[in-house]
Amino acid sequence: MIQQPSRLISLDAMRGFTIAAMIVANFPGSEEFVYFTLRHTIWNGLSFTDLIAPTFLFIVGVSIALAYARKVDEGSPKGELYRKIVIRSLKIFAVGMFLNLMPDFDFSNVRWTGTLHRIAIVFLVCAFLFLNTNWKQQAWIGALTLVAYWLAMTQIPTPDVGKVVLERGQNLAAWIDRKYLPGRMWQGTWDPEGILSTFPSIVTGITGMLAGRWMLSRVSPTEKVSYLMTAGLFTAAAGYFWGLTFPVNENLWTSSFVLVTSGFAAMLLGAVYFLVDVLGRKKGTKLGIIFGANAITVYVLADIFALLFYRLKFGGLPLNEKVVTGLINAGLQPELASLLYALFFIGINFIPAYLLYQRKIFIKL
Repeated sequence: MIQQPSRLISLDAMRGFTIAAMIVANFPGSEEFVYFTLRHTIWNGLSFTDLIAPTFLFIVGVSIALAYARKVDEGSPKGELYRKIVIRSLKIFAVGMFLNLMPDFDFSNVRWTGTLHRIAIVFLVCAFLFLNTNWKQQAWIGALTLVAYWLAMTQIPTPDVGKVVLERGQNLAAWIDRKYLPGRMWQGTWDPEGILSTFPSIVTGITGMLAGRWMLSRVSPTEKVSYLMTAGLFTAAAGYFWGLTFPVNENLWTSSFVLVTSGFAAMLLGAVYFLVDVLGRKKGTKLGIIFGANAITVYVLADIFALLFYRLKFGGLPLNEKVVTGLINAGLQPELASLLYALFFIGINFIPAYLLYQRKIFIKL
């Protein structure tokens, strides 16, 4: 039997702060004025914003290990677990489709991929893997997937280009999207959450499951922290050196990107776990816990609020433009004005998150 820890406040807080960071990055006051590190890297490279999505998928993996190890120990029938996993994945995917269709619900021009879609797929595959494989098999599956993806992207020529290319819209992943991905693509001729790049994103979830397995092990809390930090450091370093030949790239979700971001997430989890759960320094975690309690619900509400705010006109301008313009006219740097609006928007989203938390309403998709 696996040792079951008490609920990890650190993981709850980390989940909530990750969602909050995602909202800040997704909804600046002005797309024109954004600090570099709050933008997604155009192609190769890594910014703060590029770390957010893989960190959330890593947390999904950790949560799978913590939740389903307990269910297996309780003797829950696998058939019932499979049913719940599939239903939850379909619900998350459906909500993603709803957001993609807003506000016009033009089914002829719908996008079939997105953040929630990828979360749904990663959760589905990783949960099934967790229930049917041990940690060593999961590690091998993850490693072989990353190597296979690397070889495919760097050795198989793009059919309509006639050579191996890793540039935007010309690589093998883009060609597969154009050939097989239905509907509209985010970048016209390719999609950052397309078919081929979904495979290494699943490995991000697997790395989270491996970290979750370690959190369930019968070792002392300080040993858990030490191994998380050490494994994270070596994983990130391996990703960096792999990136010299297969660049760190979020749009392609390259193998090096998986290792660098998973290494960062492991070190972050180790640090937050040490501060919060080991040392008991819980001050400052409440905001993250409240957002994390209904993480996907908050993410959905942010999309809805953003649409409403854009349609509300103040002096002929949407609310975000009105606020940013006013702050710039008051003498603030444009990027700072845009960031302050994003923080104000986080405050707006905190209100329903807080009300749900206070009433102990936890919407589990």
